[in-house]
Amino acid sequence: MNMKKFTILVVDDDQQILDFLRPKLKGAGYNVLTASNGIEALEQAKAQEPDLMVLDMIMPEKNGLETLKEIRDFSAVPVIVLSARGADADKIRGLELGADDYLSKPFNPDELLARIKALRRRFEPAEARKALRTLSFEGMNIDFEKRVVTVDGEEKYLTNIEWLLLGELAHNAGRLVTYSYLLSRVWGPEYRDDIQLVRSWISRLRHKLEKDPDNPRLIRNLPKAGYILNQPSV
Repeated sequence: MNMKKFTILVVDDDQQILDFLRPKLKGAGYNVLTASNGIEALEQAKAQEPDLMVLDMIMPEKNGLETLKEIRDFSAVPVIVLSARGADADKIRGLELGADDYLSKPFNPDELLARIKALRRRFEPAEARKALRTLSFEGMNIDFEKRVVTVDGEEKYLTNIEWLLLGELAHNAGRLVTYSYLLSRVWGPEYRDDIQLVRSWISRLRHKLEKDPDNPRLIRNLPKAGYILNQPSV
């Protein structure tokens, strides 16, 4: 039986970049789809359900940030954002909207391939976490097998990154999980010093799980150290 090839959707209004990346990614064994603007990207994402997206930020019709925001309404597909902008504010905004990684233009194509491989490693080995099935925390119920989390009976949609973060915190409930540990476990050792990255994603997670995200009771912060998830009630 033939295995379905890992499919990557590359979205960029620069045809030269599409023409360059298509053979590069195909040569690495991937199936490649392309789109030249945000509207095409949304259509492809819904119709083709790619395994990963490489998304440019500056495009006509609908820019990358608008596209990413809409994608996160219906898909948890891993997204690597590309942009000619190098400003931290743009990077943070992309991460806040649900990007899984960020690469500034001009970029090294081998680095892009490495980041794609890192994302695949991050999301594929889910079996190791199946030993932990269900947990309850102050009105929140987590089913790791079904990947369902409810808060006061309301189901909350989590992205892949948010599931990975929640899983690490839940497996260490009641104990301090340092910034560097979370970054290494969720993003990889090369990210262990990127504290802003984990702060952005914890903030997103809190807004979904906490009754008062500005005064969190479930995921507590120890300044300059890391986070503690309260002990489960069950």
